[in-house]
Amino acid sequence: MTAFEDPSSRAYARLTGALYLIIAFAGGFSILYVPGELNVAGDPAATFANIALHRGLFYAGLVGDVVMMVTEVLVSVMLYFMFRPVNATLSLAASYARLMMVAVMAAMLFFHAGSLALADGTVPLGSFSKAQRIELAGLLRHVHDAGVWIWQIFFCLHLLLLGTLVARSGLYPRLIGAGLIVGGTGYLVDSVQMFVFPDAGLLAAMKVALLLIVTLAEIGFAFWLLTRGPRRVAQHSLAA
Repeated sequence: MTAFEDPSSRAYARLTGALYLIIAFAGGFSILYVPGELNVAGDPAATFANIALHRGLFYAGLVGDVVMMVTEVLVSVMLYFMFRPVNATLSLAASYARLMMVAVMAAMLFFHAGSLALADGTVPLGSFSKAQRIELAGLLRHVHDAGVWIWQIFFCLHLLLLGTLVARSGLYPRLIGAGLIVGGTGYLVDSVQMFVFPDAGLLAAMKVALLLIVTLAEIGFAFWLLTRGPRRVAQHSLAA
């Protein structure tokens, strides 16, 4: 537990980087891989048939969600203490924005539970036919998926603030900070495009490019924390 005692230490940075990578792997599995294997666009019946057939994979995705959210809470707090000496207000705002993202993610799981209960027939709705249950379950799953458009807004804000702190700190490469700022807007573009302009090809291409930038920046930041930590010279000048 000594790694938690000094936010300016390399041990603290390494732990933060390791947790960051856990988020990347758990999130990639539960947000990208599992839905990609189970979801059938425009066909709720086929989607829930896949879930029934691959129930273990579905539950593994839920475990990935929980691991990601718990780790997100730790990383949100640790990043706050790491960058509080740079700017306490921006660091706190960045932490709150990331925690708001986690809150939305947690709320999304209620719709998962509701849709699964409807599809399985465990909810006492005798006046609904099986087809109606599946349609209603599909609606709840759509609401769950729409939650992504909401949490991405908070995550975009977090990345803009975190990128600013990274660039200002002198403790980490400015290029990483710039990547977080520029690429982080990809989450906002994705939310706007999916919710308002789903057929806008230009926005779709733009978000892919921006999300690639921010992914590289986040992974680069995680590996920098894990392998190198804060620059010592810049750290002394910051403290002065």
